[in-house]
Amino acid sequence: MFLGSSTGRRPQYAAAVAEFGRSLASAGVGIVYGGASVGLMGVLADAALAAGGEVIGVIPGEVFAAEVPHRGLTRLEVVGSMHERKARMAQLADAFAALPGGLGTLDELFEILTWQQIGLHAKPIALVEVDGFWDRLVDLVDHLAADGFVPPASRDCLVRIGDGRDLVRLLQISEGR
Repeated sequence: MFLGSSTGRRPQYAAAVAEFGRSLASAGVGIVYGGASVGLMGVLADAALAAGGEVIGVIPGEVFAAEVPHRGLTRLEVVGSMHERKARMAQLADAFAALPGGLGTLDELFEILTWQQIGLHAKPIALVEVDGFWDRLVDLVDHLAADGFVPPASRDCLVRIGDGRDLVRLLQISEGR
């Protein structure tokens, strides 16, 4: 999961993220995320843990203090750098979902999209919609595809979902169930 280390200005972000975490936990889907206890990252972890879910955090030692690591996770892995964090999260994940967030969220999302485009993985990638949060980003990616900078197959891999149940269905489809 890629999402903000702040909560943003709209209360519906935290509400949607908490529901997302609870629904994944209820479906038995574990969460891999950036390991912080603050912002939407903390909301996701707390909601999933409270619902009995597995939550694995991966946090680089270089940002350990700034992101305030979550101490109640199923497992917290400390890695050496942001690059190692992204690689480890990709290794642990069966799918990727981006929830509201800022530049770090976009960095992680676009890196994982690029890795898919160049064939480093074939895992599903989803944008979790909260009140049109991703509309402008999708418009940009559509523009890039229309102008020939993003292959149509790569654009098609980026799907919008509404909640955790949609992610579970996406995982089932990718596993051929």
